[in-house]
Formats: sequence, structure tokens, C-alpha cells
Amino acid sequence: MDRLTGKVAIVVGGANGIGAASSRRLAAEGARVVVADIDIAAAVAVAESISSGGASAHPMACDIAQETSVGELFEEVSRVFGGLDLLHNVAADLSPETIGRDTDLVEVDLAVWDRTLQVDLRGYVLTMRAAIPMMLAGGGGAIVNTSSAAAFAGEPVRPAYGAAKAGINAVSRHVANRWGREGIRCNVVAPGLVLTETSNEAVHDVLAKRLARNPSGRLGTPDDIAASVAYLLSSDADFINGQVISVDGGITMR
Repeated sequence: MDRLTGKVAIVVGGANGIGAASSRRLAAEGARVVVADIDIAAAVAVAESISSGGASAHPMACDIAQETSVGELFEEVSRVFGGLDLLHNVAADLSPETIGRDTDLVEVDLAVWDRTLQVDLRGYVLTMRAAIPMMLAGGGGAIVNTSSAAAFAGEPVRPAYGAAKAGINAVSRHVANRWGREGIRCNVVAPGLVLTETSNEAVHDVLAKRLARNPSGRLGTPDDIAASVAYLLSSDADFINGQVISVDGGITMR
């Protein structure tokens, strides 16, 4: 497919897992992809793998917890490409030091709470604040943010993560409503359990239970999410705006 030919796309958190799969999928569909990540070595590796196949990818460093870093990313994209059409936010702090210590509302260290919202929610606000004026200058654009099934399900753990993901849903609807008439669409994908390199190692004990519950008879892969992201960023989804779409094989039905 070449649904994104000629488009400039930024994937923030594009160096690993879902982000890497999305970077590859958007490039395969013709976009010029900026693989932005705090892990610049991994971003370079993903961009090189894309470029070696004949598509267009450019690695750039970005720490979405830092407003200065986000500003520098978008300034560089403007300088190199002259504009921006598409943004996919997928970055999150999934480190053991952060999500691994996101226990419950009484016990959680407030530093963990603050760090989670700083990266997983405020970081998305920063990237969209930078992207929207660039998109307006070019006549419009599309944004896909990454939420989670944790935004809907009341879990006994991970209150900060769930709050951040619910906040992403709310802010995305705001963007869709505020700028939809000016040509900007903003939607959300909400994955369930996705089999990335990290999850394969970290959640062995819950895989069988999740598999038994899934109506589709399998667990998700990064490519499943990337396919939905590519669709929502493409003109095929021109009449979809402000939606939170669960991509989890039917675990979340609403």
C-alpha cells in the first residue's frame, strides 16, 4: 500500500516494540518517517533497517519528559522536511523503576506517580502542542495517540499508569473537537497485552490466562497495533475523529 506517500510522519517512541513496528509500517506505506526516541542508538538501528529496504526513515533524539527536547525535535523536523503531516505518540516509561513501582493509590511513591504522568501524559501534551501549529500551517494533519486497556479497566495496581492513559483519551478528544474543523484529526489506539520483546520476558506467568480470555484466540503483536495506526493516519480514516479504538482482539468490548 502507498496510502501515506509524500507525508511526513513522526513516531515518538519509535525505536522499540509497537513504536518500531509503527515506524516500519508507516514507511512501508510511503511516509517519510522520523523515528524519535530517547534511545537514539535503537532509533538509528530502526531507521537504518527501514532505509536499507528502500523506504525513508530518519532517527532523531527526543525525551518527551523534557519540553526543550521536544521543541528541538520539532524544530529539526521543520528545518529538514519543511512541515509535518502525521504524528504517532507511543512513548511511555515502562521501566521497572517506574511502572514496576506503580503499586496502589495508598502505597505508591508520589515520585513514581509524577514521573508516570510526566512521561505518559504530559509528554503527549508537549508533542501535540508542537505538532498542531505545524499541521495547521500545512492545511491539516492526523494524530494517533497510544492509550491502553488500563484506561477502562479498574486494576488493583498501576493507578498512575491508568490515570495517564485515561488522560490521553480525554486530551485526544479535546484536540479532535477543537481543531477538527481546521483539518486535524486525533484518534487513539488502546492496545491490550502485546507480545513485545519486553512483555515476552516480563509477563510469562499471565500469558496463558490472557490467551484463554481472548475471543480472537491469540494475543496481540506490535504489527497488529501498527496496522491500526497506519489506517487511522491515512485518508481511509478521514471521517474518524476523536475515537478511542481498542485493538486487543475483543478483550474490551464497548
